[in-house]
Amino acid sequence: MRLAIYCDYSYRRDDGTLWAELAFSRFLVGLAPHFEHVTLVGRLHAERGPWHHAVPPELGFEPLPYYASLANPIDPARALLTSIRRFWKLLPRVDAVWVLGPHPLAVAFALLARLRGRPVALGVRQDLPAYMRNRHPRARTLRIAAVFLEGSFRLIARWCPTVVVGSDIARRYRGAPRLLPITISLVSEAEIASAAATSRVFDGELRVLSVGRLDAEKNPLLLADVLARLHARNPRWRLVVCGDGPLKSDLEARLGELGVRERAELAGYVPVEEGLLDLYRSSHLLLHCSWTEGVPQVLYEAFAQRLPVVATDVGGVRDAADGAVLLVPPGDADAAATALETLAADESLRDQLVEVGVARAREQSLEAGIDRVATFLRDSLSRGTRLR
Repeated sequence: MRLAIYCDYSYRRDDGTLWAELAFSRFLVGLAPHFEHVTLVGRLHAERGPWHHAVPPELGFEPLPYYASLANPIDPARALLTSIRRFWKLLPRVDAVWVLGPHPLAVAFALLARLRGRPVALGVRQDLPAYMRNRHPRARTLRIAAVFLEGSFRLIARWCPTVVVGSDIARRYRGAPRLLPITISLVSEAEIASAAATSRVFDGELRVLSVGRLDAEKNPLLLADVLARLHARNPRWRLVVCGDGPLKSDLEARLGELGVRERAELAGYVPVEEGLLDLYRSSHLLLHCSWTEGVPQVLYEAFAQRLPVVATDVGGVRDAADGAVLLVPPGDADAAATALETLAADESLRDQLVEVGVARAREQSLEAGIDRVATFLRDSLSRGTRLR
């Protein structure tokens, strides 16, 4: 089976090599050995040069016009007709299509594929309306558009096999003829650390690690409030923030306002292979405080490095991590600070959570997830599921 995969991600070229911006490309690339041929479909950035993740040359690539964001609809609108034309010309060269959304082009491509007689599967990784509410709280038009897109994708899903991340999204798409709820991890089995490699001492400085984009839906300003509460009760606490984004200056200002700027390190984006792995191993605890999530990869990265975790109970976090983390309500700095203090003081609890987390990382490894999705797609798409 020759499979085309569309996801609204960006790519770059550099001296004949294709580079992907986001780590999820590792999952898409991992599907290639399970099919006769895989073609990735995505935006090609005009800027040339290496990016974070190289795409093997044996995968095909169909470039779509680049635009920076859906938040400014003018650029995506300009790219729409060219994208549709290129996808239409691609369809005779593939046997089936997997489109991930909700996204305007995902809706259009699913319909185009069926018009061309190609079976279609859908993929859903996040609650789009919730994402827009938190990222663009004052952009009413964008929030309405997100609800419309979600509804359109759910309607199409009534006739398409669908892969979803977490039980919350699975409930929304329960009308699909075939449904695969899954937890997608990008951590391979080989990346899970041994206990000897990650021993930690809790009688000195206590380092809390945060990893993620500094965007509104990730609620990064809460980190400053948590650190202020921790530091007021014990000066040993320190915060390390790995991530970049539009709220970086706001976070820095909030840390200064609360008098804890000197107890925080804003490290910016840190690749796994260029320092992040060491930070997972040298930190004492991980704090994840998003307003909304599918299943955050940082949890599995922390599990694999035996790092105890406190996380907000949102989206697919409970399904992915219940029993392996301390869950706290979103937006509650007091609850997050108390949970971190509890873990720092209780070695038995830390060991219990770490062992469950390591087991979860093994069960939901990159290889296991790829096998599950590939089997589901091959079986479902070979049946020629059609829009009725």
